[in-house]
Amino acid sequence: MTDYRAPVKDMLFVLRELAGLEAVGQLPGYEEATDDLVEAVLEEAAGFAAGVVAPINSVGDSQGTRVENDRVVVPEEFADAYRQFAENGWAGLAQSPDFGGQGLPYLVGLAVEEMWQSASLAWSLCPLLTQGAARAVELHADDALKAMVLEKMVTGAWTGTMNLTEPQAGSDLSAVRTVAAPDGDAFRITGQKIYITWGDHDMTDNVMHLVLARLPDAPAGTRGISLFAVPKRLINPDGSLGDANSVRPVSVEHKLGIHGSPTCVMAYENALGYLVGAPNHGLACMFTMMNHARIGVGLEGVAISERAYQQALAYARDRVQGPVVGRDGPAPIVHHPDVRRMLMTIKATTEAMRALALVTGAHLDHAHRNPEKGARAAHDARVQLLTPVVKGWCTETSQVLTSLAIQVHGGMGYVEETGVAQHYRDARITTIYEGTTGIQANDLIGRKTLRDEGRAFRALLDDMRETEGRLAGQADLQTVRSALAEGIDSLSAAVDWVLEHAGKDPVAAGAVANNLLMLTGVVAGGWQMARAAEAAVAALANNTVDPDFHRAKLATAEFYAQQVMPQAGAYAKALSSGAGAVLGVPEELL
Repeated sequence: MTDYRAPVKDMLFVLRELAGLEAVGQLPGYEEATDDLVEAVLEEAAGFAAGVVAPINSVGDSQGTRVENDRVVVPEEFADAYRQFAENGWAGLAQSPDFGGQGLPYLVGLAVEEMWQSASLAWSLCPLLTQGAARAVELHADDALKAMVLEKMVTGAWTGTMNLTEPQAGSDLSAVRTVAAPDGDAFRITGQKIYITWGDHDMTDNVMHLVLARLPDAPAGTRGISLFAVPKRLINPDGSLGDANSVRPVSVEHKLGIHGSPTCVMAYENALGYLVGAPNHGLACMFTMMNHARIGVGLEGVAISERAYQQALAYARDRVQGPVVGRDGPAPIVHHPDVRRMLMTIKATTEAMRALALVTGAHLDHAHRNPEKGARAAHDARVQLLTPVVKGWCTETSQVLTSLAIQVHGGMGYVEETGVAQHYRDARITTIYEGTTGIQANDLIGRKTLRDEGRAFRALLDDMRETEGRLAGQADLQTVRSALAEGIDSLSAAVDWVLEHAGKDPVAAGAVANNLLMLTGVVAGGWQMARAAEAAVAALANNTVDPDFHRAKLATAEFYAQQVMPQAGAYAKALSSGAGAVLGVPEELL
């Protein structure tokens, strides 16, 4: 069973030493987020994840979901876990107190979210989407709609979804055909949506669907899309629930992984809905939800890698196989050098991904709450730059790490009964939804690099160089410093290349975008590991109460510097080769 208290120690280290928990706790409205409170919250969350959520993970995988009588049925164990989740107040942990939330920083909610995702990725998607939908309603809906639905969503009494995709409109939302006809103060929604995660279920009395649709006089393209809140069941003036709305799940998809999460085809047939935000500005409103979701999905790559690591480590300590130099007789495979290499790759990279995701979460809190306008702008620029990296790099890397966890198990990893194969299957979706890796890469190179002429990137590189400069005088950190310096040089040169060439050739931009994203992830992760090593050395010099943890952190940072950071040079070299090899073979000869 996964030891959820093991990552708590690393989470607290990242929150305190890298993400600036103390500074976040001083932001207006977050004053109650003291160090002691946050530690207690994480410990309680670890217990809930281990005792309530983790045991249902394999149940969801084996039972899946189904449609019966125009409703989706999920495993009873999922419903029971969700009931306890809502009753214990976890749903509103980082939501506004004005609507029933507990008002803790987004940063703290993100750390707790990792535990739900690690315990059961399929189950965790329901509260993840609900939290994002609630934020979109809070920021964009009128007071009447907020009063009608928001407290129910924040407290988890109702759940929420995101309805974008249609059969003919995948990533190209300009092709959305769902229509919304005015009906007094409300609208009637008609159309079909596909791939709707947790589009229907029997865990709560109601589901609030956030649906993209077109008004009758809407302009063409993405400029003509509006956002509507469509309840599964109609809401009476007194807040009680009425009859079923004319929205139903047609079917659920049969998927490679996350079997316990119903991925629905949804049919809207003159369904009653309410406008969220201004007409024809639905895409901007939806992106409030999507940007939070993209950081959350990036964290899923961290979470599933953590669980796969712990399972692989437990197996490696238990499995006795073959001799090892320096030991008599057969030994547990954890002592075999190649097994240790795989375990350390998963451990070091997962810690780097966690650090990058949580640091990005701290920037988001500052972007929303910092009292200084200039500081808010700077933090927001960093969030915008790092969000596609967190989403793309962490999820792509989780494919490698969960595969390594199977490899540690050998043949047993390929057998479903061991459970490690589920992590590999579940992780596969994370690179696809909320915008594929290619979409994240194009966003990074287009909107976040070329559009602002590299200013956000230059600010990031300056911060990295500041860290590298501090390490120059520390003898214990020269391996880490050298690797960071090389990574910074590779990333800086890549940004220069992009600004010089990709702006002139849009084909080149698309061809090298993935290399820029992965390069940025590797180096940004290495930067966070360098900062972690610096903090670990300081803690050891100050006679830390947990020397074993800090020695392990230092060794893990050195492993990342030596074994992971060299990838940066390869990505940079591939990027600078341009589009020639990518597009060199004519389509008819592919």
